[in-house]
Amino acid sequence: MRVALLTGGGDCPGLNAVIYAAVRKGINHYGDEFLGFLDGWRGVLDNKFIPLTLENTDGIQLKGGTILHSSRTNVKKIPGGLEKVQEVLKQNQIDALISLGGDDTNSVTLYLAEHGVHAIGVPKTIDNDINGTDATFGYDTAVMIATEAVDRIHTTADSHNRVIVVEVMGRDAGWIAMAAGIAGGAHVTLVPEKPIDLDHTCKLLKYNYDHGKRYGVVVVAEGCHLPEGGQVTGSGEVDSFGHARLSGIGEALAKLIEKQTGFETRSVNLGHTQRGGVPTAYDRLLGQRYGLHAIDMVHEGKWGRIAVLKGTDITDIPIKDAISTNRRLDQRFFDVISGLEAKV
Repeated sequence: MRVALLTGGGDCPGLNAVIYAAVRKGINHYGDEFLGFLDGWRGVLDNKFIPLTLENTDGIQLKGGTILHSSRTNVKKIPGGLEKVQEVLKQNQIDALISLGGDDTNSVTLYLAEHGVHAIGVPKTIDNDINGTDATFGYDTAVMIATEAVDRIHTTADSHNRVIVVEVMGRDAGWIAMAAGIAGGAHVTLVPEKPIDLDHTCKLLKYNYDHGKRYGVVVVAEGCHLPEGGQVTGSGEVDSFGHARLSGIGEALAKLIEKQTGFETRSVNLGHTQRGGVPTAYDRLLGQRYGLHAIDMVHEGKWGRIAVLKGTDITDIPIKDAISTNRRLDQRFFDVISGLEAKV
C-alpha cells in the first residue's frame, strides 16, 4: 500500500516516534511505501510532501518536534477543500492517510473519512485531554518540563519572600497543572475544571506566611477563568478552528493576589518550552506503540477510527467518540489537590 502521514496542530514530543514506528513496520512487515505531507493539512492542499524511508526516518524517534512540520489548517473552512484533498490523494495514488493530531486535526480526518477517504487518526496533545484514551504522548514530557520549572521557582521565590505564579498549558483540562503542581510541591494548584476562588487562594498563601514559610508558589493552567473575568486571551486572535490564543492568566492572577494580600507577586509563563526538546523515554515508547497500531489499523481497513490507550493496551475507537468532548479532571483529582493543601 501507499500510505501518507501528516502532523497537524501544535507540535508535541513523540510525534517523530509515531512516524518512525509506522514507517518501519509498514515497510518491513507489509511492504508499504510512505510519504509525508508537510505542514499538516496545508501540505495536502498544496501537494507538498517528502518520501519517508527507513533511511531518512532512522533515529527520529529520539528527537522532539516533527520532521513533517505542522500548521493549524482547517480543510472544512476552505472552499473546495474536500475536493482538493481528494484530488491530491488520487494524484499521488494514496491508499491510506494517517493523521497525527488533536481534536481539530482529527475532526478533519473524520470529515474526510465520511466522504470516502481512507483515513485514520492518532491522538496528539500535550494537554492529555483527548476523550477515550488514557494517555497521549507528549504529556509526560510536558509534565517533566513544567515540574522542573516549578522546582526551580521555589528557590527564587523563597530567596525574595515572593509569591510566584507559574502559568502552564491546558486550555480546557488541567492535567499538566495538576501533575506539575503536585509533583513540584506548589502551595496552590488551579485548573480550568473549577473556577478560581481568589479568597481561598489568598488564604492558603497567607497561611504559609503565618507559619514561617514566607513565600508561595501557585501553578495555574492557561485556560482557568478569572473571578468575574473569564479566560485571558492575550491578543484576542483566534485560529482557523475558532480557538482563542490563551495567554496571560498568570500575570493577571499575580496582580490580583498582590492587591489582596500585599505580598510581592511575580508570574512566569512556561509557554512553548513545554512542547520543546526531546521526548521522555515514556513518550518515545508510547509514540512508537501508537505508530505500530496505526499501520495495523490501515491494513485492517479501520477508516474513521483513532488509536487509543486503554489501560496498558493500544486499541482504537471511532474518531467521533474521541472528539465529542474533552477528557477532564474529575473529583478524584480534585481530592488529591485539596488533600495536599493546608487546611484554612
